[in-house]
Amino acid sequence: MALHFELVTPAKLVRSEDVHMVVVPGTEGEFGVLAGHAPFMSTVADGAIKVYKTENGIPEEIVISGGFAEVGDKGLTVLAEHVEN
Repeated sequence: MALHFELVTPAKLVRSEDVHMVVVPGTEGEFGVLAGHAPFMSTVADGAIKVYKTENGIPEEIVISGGFAEVGDKGLTVLAEHVEN
């Protein structure tokens, strides 16, 4: 079962894909999200989102600055203030 992940900035949709797991740098600490995770919202700290495309894969890191994360029925959406290229 895949997790739908979207990374958005105020200017554009940066990424929209199905992945295995995403680890987000929350302001209260890192949290991991898999498919079927309970719904919640969190503020996001400056840091790196780790995107695991497969269960045993090496994570891709995406550096972001601040924002919010929402887990819902459709997956995980991260609204970041800024995404490093």
